[in-house]
Amino acid sequence: MAKFRIVTPAGASFTVAGGGYDYEMEALNLANIDAEIVEAPTDTAAFIAAARDADAIYAKGIPFTAEIINALDKCKVISLGSVGVDSVDVKAATARGIPVTNVPDTFIEEVADHCMMLLLATFRRTIEQDRMVREHRWREGRPALLQIPRLMGQTLGFVSFGRVARAVARRAKPFGLNMIAYDPFLDETVMIENGVIPATLDEVMSRSDFVSMHAPARPECTGMLTERHFKQMKPSAIFLNVGRGPTVDEAALIKALEQGWMAYAGLDVLEVEPPSHNNPLLKMENVILSAHTASASARFDEARKRRVGAELALVAQNKWPMSCVNPAVLQTTKLQRWQPVNLGRGPNS
Repeated sequence: MAKFRIVTPAGASFTVAGGGYDYEMEALNLANIDAEIVEAPTDTAAFIAAARDADAIYAKGIPFTAEIINALDKCKVISLGSVGVDSVDVKAATARGIPVTNVPDTFIEEVADHCMMLLLATFRRTIEQDRMVREHRWREGRPALLQIPRLMGQTLGFVSFGRVARAVARRAKPFGLNMIAYDPFLDETVMIENGVIPATLDEVMSRSDFVSMHAPARPECTGMLTERHFKQMKPSAIFLNVGRGPTVDEAALIKALEQGWMAYAGLDVLEVEPPSHNNPLLKMENVILSAHTASASARFDEARKRRVGAELALVAQNKWPMSCVNPAVLQTTKLQRWQPVNLGRGPNS
């Protein structure tokens, strides 16, 4: 029997683990699948030539356009080691009946921690306080914070209430925050079970002391928050985004910060990454930034790589993957529905 051939662009993607695919191969080896992961050039034409007869694609490093996807003759799955799937033309994959998998539940805790860090750091003006001490302005610290209300009793509003937002809600509850959320695609009982009150988007923007953006990287969410929404915010409110930068009209966000429509922002993501050197956000003292690092921790590489391997192993056995972003392909694919089994390590290990 021929090997199950997995083709991936050459070079690692946001990794500290170095080369090699030992973690990805664990689940394949455990399932006794004769498989290989082959690196191909990142040039489109050269990649297509190498991947045309691939059984699977391990997507990283380059955009997987319709041109690439339509050239795949045998592909059973396109697997990503990230939450976001914006690097893959999912519509083209769906049209070809190819499942696209991601790792939506592997870094939830890290991202939620990062969101709470930004919430607390912006609210208590941590960077400003640090700067005052270093600049020998010791006596200015307390008067500055005397203008800030107590955190307990403030309102945290979520735009979208997926896995990360729910994890943030669990962390925010002990701080005494009231919580509301807008998510038209979610059963309201899920919010209520998490101690969160359902609200409209306008209510979240106007009533919240913190607005936390968690909308996914989908075409319908691009530019979701506009100038109209930011104008609704309290002048004292703080905007947080650990989701995706393009979900926000960044020019409108910059204007809101400059005009005082809101007080502060904590951003892990930007519209264009890395940002241009002349992006106004880089010079704003009422903004705390991080370099799209919310998901990073010592377990990052190992966890995501093992999850990719588990998805590939399932599809190699003609089983339905754990995390498919285009489930409509189930109607045309020959993959079998399955009950989750323990391949030695859970997806969150």
